[in-house]
Amino acid sequence: MEGSVIRRIGTFLAAIALTAVSTVAGVTLTAGAAHADGCYTWGRMLSQGMSGEDVRQLQVRVAGYPGSGAVLTIDGAYGPATRSAVLRFQQAYGLPADGIAGPQTFNRIYALQDNDCTPVNFDYAEFNDCNSDWSGGAVSASTARFNARVSMWKLQAMRHALGDQQIRVTSAFRSYACNSAVGGSSTSRHLYGDAVDLGATPHSLCRLAQQARNHGFNEILGPGYPGHNDHTHVAHKSTRTWSAPTCGI
Repeated sequence: MEGSVIRRIGTFLAAIALTAVSTVAGVTLTAGAAHADGCYTWGRMLSQGMSGEDVRQLQVRVAGYPGSGAVLTIDGAYGPATRSAVLRFQQAYGLPADGIAGPQTFNRIYALQDNDCTPVNFDYAEFNDCNSDWSGGAVSASTARFNARVSMWKLQAMRHALGDQQIRVTSAFRSYACNSAVGGSSTSRHLYGDAVDLGATPHSLCRLAQQARNHGFNEILGPGYPGHNDHTHVAHKSTRTWSAPTCGI
């Protein structure tokens, strides 16, 4: 779902206030930065060795830039992996790439997110056509919703890498009842809110499966894997399972 262009422009202009800050990493930003965004506003520059909720919020937004085959841990600790993800995010958007999250990095994030903290090209409604409150799955409703939001940011990164063309979501969160109704596996990651099924057009299913390897998904199932010839499935779990034989994966 495409976000509001007008809202994005307004948010980006408001975020320009962040540019009047010290160049020393870790200092407090100006008072005007407190109203830069309707979702979440960072109040300091962030760099390796720092920790806190602001780092965790940053990690959610750069979760789609962990490097090929990697997954970024969202733990609030700005380690080497987070620095590398920030660096890749900066490179992807033509920003000065130093691995430090400062005003220009935050401004770009502000321009990419809606007021509910979802990225502008995805929303909660398309990630949950099962029920209205995210209940009934394998985790709490709040956890399922959070997991879905992380997947959205990974897909936002993937969308940008694919030329900013649409990525079509066909199924995401499911309660046990919804999962049973569609014949889903009893251990499906859809029950956790972190699985997404993607449909073809404008990208082929194989193109989606191949690109997903670069954006933090430990589970990729696509054409050639039983039951997945009509969609590409991406998800997060602790161990890697990539299988789309038709696509060379």
